[in-house]
Formats: sequence, structure tokens, C-alpha cells
Amino acid sequence: MHVLNYDDNTAFLGDWGNFQKTVFFLLCSSVIPNGFTGLSIVFIGDTPAHHCRIPASVNITVEWRNVSIPVEVDYGHTRFSKCSRYKLDVIKGFSDKGLIPWVDVNVSALEQESCKDGWEYDRETYVSTIVTEWDLVCSDDWKTPLTSSLFFCGVLIGSFISGQLSDRWFGRKIVLFLTMGVQTIFTLIQVFSPSWVIFCSLFFIVGMGQISNYVAAFVLGMEILSLPIRIIYSTVGVCTFFSVGYMLLPFVAYFLRDWRMLLLALTLPGFLYIPLWWFVPESPRWLLSQGRVGEAEAILQDAARKNGVKAPQVIFPLPQSGEKAVRVKFYNLCDLVRSSNIRAITILLCLVWTTLSIGYLALSLNTSNLHGNSYLNCFLSAAVEVPAYTISWLMFRFWPRRLCLFSTLSLGGAVLLFVHLIPQREMCSNLFNMLGKFGVTIAFAIIYAFTAELYPTVLRNTAMGACSMASRIGSISAPYFVYLGSYYRALPYILMGSLSVLSGLLSLLLPESIGMPLPETISHMQKVTGCKKKQPSYNLASSKGDEECVSV
Repeated sequence: MHVLNYDDNTAFLGDWGNFQKTVFFLLCSSVIPNGFTGLSIVFIGDTPAHHCRIPASVNITVEWRNVSIPVEVDYGHTRFSKCSRYKLDVIKGFSDKGLIPWVDVNVSALEQESCKDGWEYDRETYVSTIVTEWDLVCSDDWKTPLTSSLFFCGVLIGSFISGQLSDRWFGRKIVLFLTMGVQTIFTLIQVFSPSWVIFCSLFFIVGMGQISNYVAAFVLGMEILSLPIRIIYSTVGVCTFFSVGYMLLPFVAYFLRDWRMLLLALTLPGFLYIPLWWFVPESPRWLLSQGRVGEAEAILQDAARKNGVKAPQVIFPLPQSGEKAVRVKFYNLCDLVRSSNIRAITILLCLVWTTLSIGYLALSLNTSNLHGNSYLNCFLSAAVEVPAYTISWLMFRFWPRRLCLFSTLSLGGAVLLFVHLIPQREMCSNLFNMLGKFGVTIAFAIIYAFTAELYPTVLRNTAMGACSMASRIGSISAPYFVYLGSYYRALPYILMGSLSVLSGLLSLLLPESIGMPLPETISHMQKVTGCKKKQPSYNLASSKGDEECVSV
């Protein structure tokens, strides 16, 4: 059963009563751990400076021990080789003979070998990371980006499963708390990982819960809150609280330099959210889409009591005698591509989501490689999101949605294209990185709210999950964008900048949704059109589109 005038029927609640305030802040607070979990790999998976270990048991003079590691030039700076050393048996022979390096022997001409005895790691920044614990360097350095990619593979699967569970069977609330539990419990188990393989397996499961928690909370708030509060919630609310978690991450990591202790500290707050079950309601919109009118009315009547207003005795009138009852229809992922219009919208949104995910994650994961203190850089990367979300709210409130996406994607893309022209060890390079992150973050906040506005209630969580699932292709590849920087430092910025500008152009093809009510059924969705005029909002009694526009 779909009540087409839901907003009118629930107008008696008002916009900002005690009920809405409770839902707003509790749902926003539920995404704080996502800021911990999603980006904790920045610290627990960072690679400190390292070089080959020279065992203390090797009997060589101090002079030969000091020159046993080759020196390399990296972008104009000298450093010890990370993955090779001079052959110890040769060095020992020279040392036993009393020969002096550089005086009697040209050390740079000596034969080199791999780090057969392991590595020495710089402990100034970290006591331990997963890299230092399991030696994920040199021939095994591919495992570091793979760790992040496996997490986002879990996010990909979680997006697929949770959307279906939420829309078809269990609703928003159960999926929200189930995924919060998965994220918390498996992160706790991850603290005790005995090997890299076990760590990655658990990280995959954590990823399944991480994004599903965020999307379920996002959709639940979008469907409960009225239009003015919905815009604030979707662009500033949940996003800012995610940034709060993100900003707390470097603060906690600064004091806990051991990766296991850090992960434990970031996990325990998740158990504080158990009492929220008794305060967060199910989505009345979803209950109505399932034909559960009585449950939806009970939630709204309770909301009216909390707001101190009187609710109508019957909020959603049932079909009158002689009228045919509406049969509940279930939808799935196939419905996102069933018609030409919804297929075009889905493809365009998936492409934009993928590009945004690449830009956002690659810039976030790269903070430890920027000039200066890694903890400060991570904090600034998180802090820049707060004004970005505030601006996204202002833009979303007053600007057409397509213009919002185009302008912010173009800004972020253009800045990233210029980053590689700035000297890498200068603070202005960091400034350009943060400005690029600023533009991409605004676009990311807008695309979440824009997507929720375009899809109907019967498919909204499935569509959000599908778009999020598509964006995980970008998330999975983002660590390798960072990895490419070890071969050619400008390449990640050139790729991210080009893709962002291209996605900005594609966003102009999407339908406009500003001023439109949330669609309830597929027939109420806006059309992908070739005209410049904004389409009128759908008629509650009819599903006719704008005949002056040419549908694609």
C-alpha cells in the first residue's frame, strides 16, 4: 500500500518537535564509528621508514656496519635503501682484513642482496602497524593496498545484501542495528588477529557492516523527517557526525601508537549504541509500502504525543468499500534497470558515485604521504569536511541539484589536476590536496541526498545500496591509486582530476529534483530529459510526466 500524500497526512507533526530532534541526533550519532572504522587503516596500515636489518651476530666493524645499507636518491633526497643491502659475507671479509670503507674499498660497487634477515623500522611515529608486524614491505608491499581493497570488497557485498534486506524483508531499523553489531563485534575480534590473512578476512566482514550501517541510518532519517529537516540531515547531519569520528581518529591514534590498542579503543564505543534500539523507530514510509498501516500509524501517534500535538484518529484512510485494495509488490535490483528511464538514471549515478569514491578515499588514504606530520594532516583532512558539508547544505537548499554536482566535481577535479605542478615538499601542495578534498567532499554529500530524492520509497534503500555498491569499485581501486604514486607521484592526481571533471559533465544529464516531493512509486520518478525546464512535481492522482520533455 502506497500513500501518495504522505507528507500532507503527517503535516500535523510539524518539522522540529521532540520526536524529530531525537531521531535526528540519534541517527547522526550512530554513524560516528563509521569515521573510525572506514579510515583507521590510514594509521594501522601505514608503512614507516625501514631498511634491511643487520644482525647483531654478524661480527663486523662499526665503520662497515654503518655503510652496509646502500643510499638512494628519492626525488632529490637521499635515504637508505628499503629493500636491499650489501652482501654481508663480502663485507665481513673486508672487515676481517681490516680494510676501511671508501678508503680501501669502493662500497657502492659491491654486490647487493635482499633483506634476508628482515627489516629495521623507524619507531618514532608508530610502535607497531600491521606492516611492521607482518613485514608487508618490498616484495610483499602489494599486500598493503590489498588490505584496504578487501575491506571495500566487504563494503561492496554489504551494500548489495543490506539494501535487499532493508527494502524487502526487515526494514530500516533492524538492518541498521544488525550492521552496527557486525561492525563492532568483528572489529573487536580483529584486534586479536594472529596473521595478515585472518586480519583481512575479518576486515572484509567489518566492511560489510560499515557502509550498510551508514546507508540504513541515512535512508531511515530521510524517510522520517520532513523536507526542510531532511535536507539538513542528509547534507550536514550524518556527514558532519561521520567527520567527527574521522577527526577523533588521529587524536586517538596520536596517543595509541600500537595498532592493536588503537583498534580496541576505536571499537569499544560501538557498544554504547545498544540503548538506541528503544528510541529509534522504524520508517513509517517503509511500513506503509509493506501494507502495515496500523504499525505506521502507531509510530506517528507516539510521535505526536512526544511533540505535544494531537494526531488524527485515522492518519492513513483505508480504501473505502467498493474500492480495490492495493496489492503489495516487492522490488529488487532488477527494477533499477527495468525501464529505459530508471536504467539511465542508475547508470549515470553509478558512474558519478564511483568517481567520487575514488577521489574521496584516495585523498583520505594518502594523508600519511603528505608533507608534514601525518596525524595533523589526517585531522585537517577530516576538519575540512565540516565546512564542506555546511556549504553542501546551503547549495542543496538553494541551487539546482545538477548545478551543485557539476560545480563541486569540476572544482575538485581542476584542483587535483594542478596539484602535481606544485613542489611536493611545500605546504602549498598540502593546501591544494585539502582544497581538492573539499570539493570532492561537497559533491559526495550532495550525491547521497540527490540519489535519495530521485528514487521512490519502494526502491530507495535498494538504490542507495546499489549506488554505494557501484562506488565500491572506486573504493577498491582507490588504494592502488595511492600505490601508483610510488612509481610516478603525479599520476594519481592526473587520473583523479580527469575522472572528476568527466563525472561533473555526466551529472548534467541527470533529472532535476529540487522542490519535488519524495517519490513513492516508480511511476513518480523524474525523467531523464533533453529539455532545460524543470519538470513539475508529480500529481498525486496521476503519474503523467512533462509532455514537453523528451524522455531518454
